[in-house]
Amino acid sequence: MIQYLAKDYTGDPFVLFDSAHLTALGIVALFILSIFFLRRVQNQKLRKAIRYGLAGLLIVNEIARHAWLIYYRQWSIQWNLPLHLCSIFVWLSIIMLIARNYAIFEFAYFLGIGGALQPLLTPDAGIYGFPHFYPIQLFISHGSIIAAAVYMAVVEGYRPHWSSIKKVFAWGNVYLVFVTVINLLIGSNYLYTLHKPHVATLLDYLGPWPWYLVSAEIVALLIFLLLYSPYLIGDRRAMRPS
Repeated sequence: MIQYLAKDYTGDPFVLFDSAHLTALGIVALFILSIFFLRRVQNQKLRKAIRYGLAGLLIVNEIARHAWLIYYRQWSIQWNLPLHLCSIFVWLSIIMLIARNYAIFEFAYFLGIGGALQPLLTPDAGIYGFPHFYPIQLFISHGSIIAAAVYMAVVEGYRPHWSSIKKVFAWGNVYLVFVTVINLLIGSNYLYTLHKPHVATLLDYLGPWPWYLVSAEIVALLIFLLLYSPYLIGDRRAMRPS
């Protein structure tokens, strides 16, 4: 059992889209889809228990990740500050779930879901294949970020608006500039603003630095519009005369 927590893992490495990866994606998808069965839950105590349970899962999972990194002396400010989108949305999602914060929901719906999809499809797991702790923690973290936003939308009835897209895009770029400054100061590469990651990602198809940053902005807008499309369709149907 201890081998599945070891830093020097001797098992099979992670392989993109092999049976283990596809199975993990399927489990995450089923977990998120199961939230839609909770739409009719009216009991506020049960809703609170679900929200707090999901927040607790995020907390325990994230603490476990940092504990593992610290134990093996792998933790550093260049790699492990909560500055990547998914790292910061772990904590923002926790606050959103506990406080039912709509302002965070606007960002979690677009940036949280959009940001977490990429690591699920192309995770940076390296030598750590399933059932090692590292990829399991990664899938729980990113799957729960998406689940948190979906829960607030489906069960709590929160929804984004056109103004949400403008707000998220504008403040997202402010955050991008802020993180780039941090990267230059401490020699990190959060949000990959200084160079591409060393594993295969969508950025590989978006051109060289710095042009992939511009291309990523266009992709982000397209993802925002795709995520907003169910509400756009619903609003148009509601406006049709009966």
